[in-house]
Amino acid sequence: MPLPLMPKATAVWLVDNTSLTFDQIAEFCGLHPLEVKGIADGEIAIGIQGRDPVPDGELTREEIERCVADPKARLNMAASEIPRPKARTSGPKYTPVTKRQDRPNAIMWLLRYHSELSDAQVSRLVGTTKPTINSVRDRTHWNMANLKPIDPVSLGMCSQVELDEAVTKAHKRLRSRERREARERARSDRDTAAATAEKEPVVETAILQRAPVEAAPQEPLEIVTSAQDVDKEAPAEEADHSVESVFGSTPAPAAPEPEPTADVFGTTDRPSEHSGPAADGEGAEVAEDEEESRT
Repeated sequence: MPLPLMPKATAVWLVDNTSLTFDQIAEFCGLHPLEVKGIADGEIAIGIQGRDPVPDGELTREEIERCVADPKARLNMAASEIPRPKARTSGPKYTPVTKRQDRPNAIMWLLRYHSELSDAQVSRLVGTTKPTINSVRDRTHWNMANLKPIDPVSLGMCSQVELDEAVTKAHKRLRSRERREARERARSDRDTAAATAEKEPVVETAILQRAPVEAAPQEPLEIVTSAQDVDKEAPAEEADHSVESVFGSTPAPAAPEPEPTADVFGTTDRPSEHSGPAADGEGAEVAEDEEESRT
């Protein structure tokens, strides 16, 4: 929907000269309902002269009366042969010379109450540069002692609609950043857990499916009918072991030597120390001589 040539001046005239609702005036002029309420309260657009849209062909009396009778109706721009100015889509925002000294105040207000806005958004809303924004943020601005936070909408540097759109985009950007950080954190946690699992392998217990076991055929029992069968089937008992069977038989003790005996003549019979047949012959001769002497 095309907007009137001077939206705020037209809104001032409609607030002062009609009984239209704030929503109707805001939609026709491209403003926020709160901004129109601020105009009605004398807080916004102070000193702006109201502009009648009827003589310029932007609005008709019949259209105003129709919307006054029906608060839910919306104002429609009247058809005009005059070409409408084209909206500027890019480029720095122009700030009047009389309001340029209030730029630092507007920057301070945005940094304090809407810290989620990026420097590019603040620069686009107020029409300033990033060095000026950084100087106000770092409190190194040359006029820092005299700066006061002032709403840029009340200063006329931007509209409430533009400010709300910028704040909404900033919130979306923050939410997307938080989701991205959460995904990266979860990914890093998974990588850490996988590395830990590789270092310390986890023993997994496998569930074995048991197959049904078939019963083995039983052999018929043999019945023992006699004692001989028992003796045959009984295992042979181990033989008793003795010292002789293990270590061998011990040699018999040697016979004691006969003690010398004394005969009648006082001679002593001693076994000859010499062995052999010669010794036996001599002994026999001696024995014969002794018998002859006795007789």
